[in-house]
Amino acid sequence: MAIRFFLVLLVSTSICSLTFASDPSPLQDFCVAVDDAKASVFVNGKICKNPNMVSADDFYLSGLNKPGNTSNPLGSRVTPVNVNQIPGLNTLGISLVRIDYAPYGLNPPHTHPRATEILVVVEGTLYVGFVTSNPANPNQKNKLFTKTLHKGDVFVFPEGLVHFQFNTGKTNAVAFAGLSSQNPGVITIANAVFGSEPPISIDVLTKAFQVNKNVIKYLQGQFWINN
Repeated sequence: MAIRFFLVLLVSTSICSLTFASDPSPLQDFCVAVDDAKASVFVNGKICKNPNMVSADDFYLSGLNKPGNTSNPLGSRVTPVNVNQIPGLNTLGISLVRIDYAPYGLNPPHTHPRATEILVVVEGTLYVGFVTSNPANPNQKNKLFTKTLHKGDVFVFPEGLVHFQFNTGKTNAVAFAGLSSQNPGVITIANAVFGSEPPISIDVLTKAFQVNKNVIKYLQGQFWINN
């Protein structure tokens, strides 16, 4: 049954990529990425491998059926499949992830600066949502859209908007998500704001969050993990 949902995801992602892809359209059949360590030139993407050296393995990855390790403070694990895992994704404007959630596990508020995301639940129950960008009217607030998803349900997170997923059940949950970029990027809000190196000025954060310095010092002192 999970395979059927996964196939639906791939079809949906293909449609999403054709419609909303933010990466440039390729001008050749493929441009298999060269390892960064072997590339001497920086481009918007990755350097192309010699087509005569390309093999089927450049378009292949195994092991996405294996659960991710959720034994961390968040109780979740994201397993990416982007151009860094499959070199053949270079210039194709598409990637995906597997997300595992322990009971009450959280994929915390974050954004993908270069991709729209479409997520399908294959096991468990997830509470998901995203927040709109700042409204034009200063008297209005950012709007929150949420939904409780069950097995087989699909939800879309628009490109660049802050979103999250939370396992509300007492059992493990699993979801797959397609993204409209070969390398969508991720900015975890708490990590970026309170865990940057060097840290953001306490004066900036106290004014931004309207709290005292002790709260900011406490938050900056936490161990922020990248999921």
